[in-house]
Amino acid sequence: MSFILSAVLTLVIIALIAAVILYACSKKFAVQEDPRIGQVAEILPQANCGGCGFPGCSGMADALVKGADAGSLEGLNCPVGGSELMTKVADLLGMAVANSAPKVAVVKCNGCYANRPRICTYDGLKTCSAVNATGSGETACGYGCLGCGDCVTACAFDAIHINTETGLPEVDEEKCTSCGACAKACPRHIIEIRLKGKVIKDKARRVYVSCVNKDKGALANKVCKVSCIACGKCQKVCKFDAITIEGNVAYIDPEKCKACGMCVRECPKNAIHATWELPAPKPKTETAQKQEAATDKVSSKDNGVNINKEA
Repeated sequence: MSFILSAVLTLVIIALIAAVILYACSKKFAVQEDPRIGQVAEILPQANCGGCGFPGCSGMADALVKGADAGSLEGLNCPVGGSELMTKVADLLGMAVANSAPKVAVVKCNGCYANRPRICTYDGLKTCSAVNATGSGETACGYGCLGCGDCVTACAFDAIHINTETGLPEVDEEKCTSCGACAKACPRHIIEIRLKGKVIKDKARRVYVSCVNKDKGALANKVCKVSCIACGKCQKVCKFDAITIEGNVAYIDPEKCKACGMCVRECPKNAIHATWELPAPKPKTETAQKQEAATDKVSSKDNGVNINKEA
């Protein structure tokens, strides 16, 4: 009996000593967390989408507090909460925050079933990543949308869906938070987070090239009716130096673009998309028509493709 009591007593003493040591260590090596981090985290949406560039809302909260201590919140933005949420965070931290222009995900591919014919049938794992790994998919275009919906799966806000009639993803601007999850999920990088644009008559106006095909004009034209052929006509007509051509495809800088729509009308391939209906163009003079015809001949020779304006 005395043996059992001594064993129990020994265990109790060891437990008490261990408890004292653990308590002392917890106090000595305790990590003090700034209480403002928890307060900021409560304001954040807890979507943990990663659109801010940090691993979840807790990482963003920590970065915001550190930014406030450093004297600036520049470059820190929650795309889900937007400017309203950032204003609340700035008020809590006693900082001023610049209102960031709203953004939205844009699908830069117009290769629907009618414009980009299918040449084969894919029978395998129905994900864009898997199809992309096998080649160009069901079309001859190795750059366009694969239509399997990896972007749809990645979106936590139900803001993007595949249109069954076109086979292309469509973004719901009202639901999109510009978190960038869909852009990261796309293996062909056809989704870009762009400025939403100036709202006129309840419609955000923006202009972008609906193509990312980097093949030369003749080949790009062969695989898709509305592919960019890098003819340069849009670049020449732009008065704001917003269009550049690199890698055989045009790109419109959303920071410089004034959404005048001139490039949309000028594009012979209908590869440039405007989010609003453009007014009918004024009739061209005979001199202007001759100049355009001469330009078309030069561009056609350089790109090896007929660039007559398509309907």
